[in-house]
Amino acid sequence: MGWCCQKVNHALFTICGPQRPYITYLSLSFHTIKHNKPFQFASVVGYIIKGKEMDTKSFSSLESQSQRHNAPYIHKVGVPPKQDLLKEFKTTVKETLFSDDPLRPFKDQPKSRQFMLGLQAIFPILEWGRRYNLKKFRGDLISGLTIASLCIPQDIGYSKLAFLPPQYGLYSSFVPPLIYAFMGSSRDIAIGPVAVVSLLLGTLLQNEYDPVKNANEYRRLAFTATFFAGITQATLGVLRLGFLIDFLSHAAVVGFMGGAAITIALQQLKGFLGIKHFTKKTDIVSVMKSVFGSIDHGWNWQTIVIGASFLFFLLSAKYLGKKNKKLFWVPAIAPLISVILSTLFVYISRADKEGVAIVKHIEKGINPPSVNEIYFSGENLLKGFRIGIVAGMIALTEAVAIGRTFASMKDYQVDGNKEMVALGTMNVVGSMTSCYVATGSFSRSAVNFMAGCQTAVSNIVMSLVVFLTLKFLTPLFEYTPNAILSSIIISAVLGLIDYEAAILIWKIDKFDFVACMGAFLGVVFASVEIGLLIAVVISFAKILLQVTRPRTALLGRIPMTSVYRNIQQYPEATKVPGVLIVRVDSAIYFSNSNYTKERILRWLTEEEDRLRKTYQPRIQFLIIEMSPVTDIDTSGIHAFEELYRSLVKRDVQLVLANPGRLVIDKLYASGFPDMIGENKIFLTVADAVVTCSPKIVQQV
Repeated sequence: MGWCCQKVNHALFTICGPQRPYITYLSLSFHTIKHNKPFQFASVVGYIIKGKEMDTKSFSSLESQSQRHNAPYIHKVGVPPKQDLLKEFKTTVKETLFSDDPLRPFKDQPKSRQFMLGLQAIFPILEWGRRYNLKKFRGDLISGLTIASLCIPQDIGYSKLAFLPPQYGLYSSFVPPLIYAFMGSSRDIAIGPVAVVSLLLGTLLQNEYDPVKNANEYRRLAFTATFFAGITQATLGVLRLGFLIDFLSHAAVVGFMGGAAITIALQQLKGFLGIKHFTKKTDIVSVMKSVFGSIDHGWNWQTIVIGASFLFFLLSAKYLGKKNKKLFWVPAIAPLISVILSTLFVYISRADKEGVAIVKHIEKGINPPSVNEIYFSGENLLKGFRIGIVAGMIALTEAVAIGRTFASMKDYQVDGNKEMVALGTMNVVGSMTSCYVATGSFSRSAVNFMAGCQTAVSNIVMSLVVFLTLKFLTPLFEYTPNAILSSIIISAVLGLIDYEAAILIWKIDKFDFVACMGAFLGVVFASVEIGLLIAVVISFAKILLQVTRPRTALLGRIPMTSVYRNIQQYPEATKVPGVLIVRVDSAIYFSNSNYTKERILRWLTEEEDRLRKTYQPRIQFLIIEMSPVTDIDTSGIHAFEELYRSLVKRDVQLVLANPGRLVIDKLYASGFPDMIGENKIFLTVADAVVTCSPKIVQQV
């Protein structure tokens, strides 16, 4: 039977060519074969050759219509049924806020099961904890101990960036990681203070209070800012507004991070060179003036020797770990080894008597409560609220980016909204337990990943090590030189300067590169907040530019096909005489409707001028390819009406091709098809060209 069908198919196409009416009849004939009805191959051929009337009414009218117009059948554009307003609104809200359908697991489940699923949604540890075993714990124990050896010296250094006593850095690596381990959805992220957020927080707080003269108010404002940073993060997660952080583009983040790394490294020159009187400004000009202005009386050669020696050791360890992935633990434990060795050296040689600055006393014991120190009223409430929002958003952006990066490496999903709730909760609790803003650390997370972590238990192990350090070991850090902390921070932040990413951004998108460099230069030459502001402004400027100036393109026919594509992308594509085909590559809203109309008319004017110079036939039809147009509003429809009236004056007919469901629905609601004629709306550009210019198409 299959052989017979193939013979019929071959005969039909040999005799008639690829004409759709006969293909339709062929499918009817196959239907007859399938149901064992009488069928004769000769009768089919007879129908074709002699043009006899088909015994199916629908095909008869189809064939007669095709014969009258001498053109293939043109499928009419479907007009969708009118959508219910409430249903449309629900769909929009669902796709905006609940695109991942978080309630799907709760469907058709008993109440007890729904309760457990609800607890698991808030505390993911209840889900993966049931499958936890000794093998996973072995990996988490090793990785937890490794990142603890890295975080202890980093925390002491980062607290200095925030102009807080060193114990507050350790506090922030004790409570927040415990909270995150129960609520976070990432297996690899390591929680604690980070350089960029510490610098940002210290810079913004320092503008309000002097950390030395007003230490108490400064500390209280830091806890207030941390509280509101957590509230901001948790609110974004609960309201499922995490998409807002995506408005800060990747290019802007790369530039901001690179600029912050340069600024942090420059700030460490105070401890690295042993300078006592240093500028409070962060821009490179002020820092360099302060550094070279104190070269005769402020630099301490013993401090420089200690800092330079261990910086060389740290960079060598990092290079070794990068060259050989199996030696990842070398750069991880190098900071702790540096602290131990430098502390022993200073204690034995009493270099602190020669002007080498040391950490001095670190308060012993675990986090004291700080709820009563948070400002819940007065002008400091607004200050803390403002600083907290900025610090919280930057911390959130860094943490979500880190979580997604390592999740993609291990092929699992990170729930962005759950991450925000977890990060927000840990910072709210942290603000009440003497912590400042904590987030995901890229350097620690990378070490955690390389050490073979399996779950968030590695954060618990790290937290317990920090607890033991706070409880018993803080006196051992009394003679730690500030120079070694500066060296550790410098070696850590150099990894934030991602010049390879900047080069790639330049190759891909020049406007993105402008955003990247704008953020970078703003941080380096002005301040962290100025650089952040520039990054946000340029990111929004790019969005506005793309929205208000959508791309349009002229289309031509690809040879030997009925496909129409951009003539700039496909130079071999040919224009159809008498027809101008324009594609609009964006939704048409009030912000770009007038530009879109004017740009289409400009395409028409330019083409008419070209045809006039070459004595070719004028444009009779303007076909707008609308498949990329996802939506249109009243301003867009009004612009189309104005375009139609302008074309009427030029004696050019407006034709639409392939409008989407939402667009065609709004066009019919406005009565626009009645204005241009329903027969001027087609399913494809090819159908529109065939109908509008059949003689030309036949000649081609």
